[in-house]
Amino acid sequence: MANLWTNCAGIQSPNPFWLASAPPTNSGEQIQRAFDAGWGGAVWKTLGQPIQNVSSRFGGHTIGGVRGAGFNNIELITDRPLDVNFREIAEVKKKFPKHAVIASLMVETEQEWEDIICRSVDAGADGLELNFGCPHGMCERGMGSAVGQEPLVNERITSWAKKYAEKYRPGLPVLIKLTPNVSDIVPHGLAAQRGGADGVSLINTIKSIVSVDIDRFVPEPRVGNLSTNGGYCGAAVKPIALHMLASLARDPRFNLPISGIGGVTNWRDAVEFILLGATSVQVCTEVMLKGYRIVEDMIDGLESYMDSKGFATIDQMVGKAIPNYEHWGDLDLNYEIVAKIDADKCIGCQLCVVACMDGAHQCIHPQEGSATERTTRVPRVDEAECVGCNLCKIVCPVPDCISMVQVDNGFAPATWNEHLYQGKQLRHRKGSHGW
Repeated sequence: MANLWTNCAGIQSPNPFWLASAPPTNSGEQIQRAFDAGWGGAVWKTLGQPIQNVSSRFGGHTIGGVRGAGFNNIELITDRPLDVNFREIAEVKKKFPKHAVIASLMVETEQEWEDIICRSVDAGADGLELNFGCPHGMCERGMGSAVGQEPLVNERITSWAKKYAEKYRPGLPVLIKLTPNVSDIVPHGLAAQRGGADGVSLINTIKSIVSVDIDRFVPEPRVGNLSTNGGYCGAAVKPIALHMLASLARDPRFNLPISGIGGVTNWRDAVEFILLGATSVQVCTEVMLKGYRIVEDMIDGLESYMDSKGFATIDQMVGKAIPNYEHWGDLDLNYEIVAKIDADKCIGCQLCVVACMDGAHQCIHPQEGSATERTTRVPRVDEAECVGCNLCKIVCPVPDCISMVQVDNGFAPATWNEHLYQGKQLRHRKGSHGW
């Protein structure tokens, strides 16, 4: 059976599933229940000068009928006394010595960083995560994403934290939680690396407004008759998180472990993060919506996947998909696929026809004849016009009814770069939409 034991930047845990720093890790009692349910680690809700939080705090965004697929929050760091938090960290570590407990920290001055790191070490934290990502409330005070968006500030504060981590417990891992509210994540990951970080975690939440109360004329979540921008998270941010993760993991200058965050809802999501370079994965929103026990299916699913693919350890999976992620100019422009519709599975809904005619390349047409005849209800694909865009397959409600099949067009593989600089021939499509 696959071994799920994980070592992320020197932080070891029984499995790669960690709770992200958020409401589900607000207290020791919560984290103990999470560890009982099977979570391998937890990043404590961010510690700093305790904040008076607002009411209300969360906003949900419904996507395709799925409530909470996108999630917004305007909650800030802990509102509980630091003495209480540190006492509970020590209690959790005493009861669960093999599980990872990471202290998320956010303060301002160098002296404050030294003090809170010293206290985290005394409490027994297995590692530190510096919160350089909070996109609301704290950034207006010069913390959170105000640090994460400035590489030089990121590097300087990282170096402070690493210096004091080494002073109070040599070898204590320091992770930097990066903000996605930047145009390019790579310079910010490299800044953390230059500052001496042992690893990074990403992504934090994205600046957002999820909805507006159209009767009161106030964005949600509403605090009296006012609101503000918050942090967007949940399943909807997964594509952004995967892109930023892969951007860092594929850069040859960056060589730190990564803890992946952003839209992980099940074991398949976790596998995708790991294949794109994450050594551990952090989860928040899905726990807020469904509870700690979702980790049971995550563990079972990951074990089964690893066994089916012959992976004995997590390390064998990390970054496996990175060599297959390239720039657009390196893709084979002579590779060609077309849509094929399985007549036995087609229900004749014509959704592919509408999508292709109105939103793509006008290559799928309704058959002529009586709508009651089985063969005439199945749309016809004009393969000469089909560009293999996948839209029909995406909108089709019947699994595996539409397949994208490779066409042997007689052209040798050629990329745009090769065509440009080496004169390699690119295929010319038949039909009115060709090159």
